[in-house]
Amino acid sequence: MSQAIYEFPLNEKVRTYLRLEQLFKQLVNANSATENWQFIHFFSSLFTLLDLLERLDLRNDVLKDIELHEKNLVIWSQHPNIDTEALQQSLQKILRLRESLKGTKKIGADLKEERFLASIRQRFSIPGGTCSFDLPNLHYWLQQANADKIRQVQTWMQELSAIKEAIEITLSFLRERGRFVQYEAEKGFYQGIAEDKNELIRVFSSTDQGYYPMLSGNKYRYAIRFTMFTPSMQGNSSVDAVVPFKLACC
Repeated sequence: MSQAIYEFPLNEKVRTYLRLEQLFKQLVNANSATENWQFIHFFSSLFTLLDLLERLDLRNDVLKDIELHEKNLVIWSQHPNIDTEALQQSLQKILRLRESLKGTKKIGADLKEERFLASIRQRFSIPGGTCSFDLPNLHYWLQQANADKIRQVQTWMQELSAIKEAIEITLSFLRERGRFVQYEAEKGFYQGIAEDKNELIRVFSSTDQGYYPMLSGNKYRYAIRFTMFTPSMQGNSSVDAVVPFKLACC
């Protein structure tokens, strides 16, 4: 049976973290890029990420989360069955990230001022605006040796490495807070009550039965409704059967 995990944030902070995580995954693909369109996709994802970072002051939120992880690791160190070596490695990583984030100015500021990136960024907001007659300097860059382009991409990404790592650690801790439990949705509908600490709802569901989950609600109460991907001839997309699924509240 084919299955997938759907993630639904319950607050704006986690929603932003998930969006950044997805963009970083797209950017990492540029490390193995060989075609021009792959590098153009890298620039598009990079500028989208920088737009998101510019609209938000993420550093304070991320620092608070990192410091919370540090406190939790110190508490866990008192547990008799804890893997001390692994915990110490995690703690050192957290401390290094905290100092790195504290020592930086606004995240992505240097990339915003980088001459080449600044010269092509605006055109990426125009549909189809990356043709050679729009951005001859971009197409000159694309004709350079692939190894040189990869090195340049890695240099640009280095400035974002601390926030990338911090987002990865924060979401990892968050996901580990919840364990999947089996449930059933009568007529494709399930309603639950969120606890105070819940920030993310994860749904583990089949992808070969023609339906997918949708979530509505807030940090107090939420509802999951399974919807048919292809509506019936009458236009009905609701699921009438009992839907088995797994749920993790994180």
